[in-house]
Amino acid sequence: MSRVFKGLRALLASPESSSSSAAAAAAAKFSSSSAFTATAGKSATSKAAQKTPKKPIASKPKTEKPATPRTTTRPSGIFKLTPVSPALARFLGAPEASRSDAVKQIWSYIKSQNLQNPANKKEIFCDEKLKTIFDGKEKVGFLEIGKMLSRHFVKSS
Repeated sequence: MSRVFKGLRALLASPESSSSSAAAAAAAKFSSSSAFTATAGKSATSKAAQKTPKKPIASKPKTEKPATPRTTTRPSGIFKLTPVSPALARFLGAPEASRSDAVKQIWSYIKSQNLQNPANKKEIFCDEKLKTIFDGKEKVGFLEIGKMLSRHFVKSS
């Protein structure tokens, strides 16, 4: 136990359990401040004992605020619908898609066709349908999917 804690413990002790002079002596013993005297310790304990508890404040009834209508925000960034290349449009079945939806659909296709390498889950084997999107590569790393898809999304200005 630290010296400061012991000193505080002595200060906060109830007057019934120990005499106030013993508490002041213990506080003076464990105090690192030379300005702290036995009389200051005695007055601090008596002030703490004299404090009366605060009265509970009655809470005010809450007034209900009218519900504000939520405004729908337009998607932006990877959630924004953008036109896609013809190859990706054939794969997805739609002329427009968001980047997040395209990646989700590609991953669901990979999982359903069991194209992930069982030994190395980071590697995807490409079938004929995926080769049209991924530049005819036989294998693609899972981090490459985003890079390979970037050329299929047409930049809109």
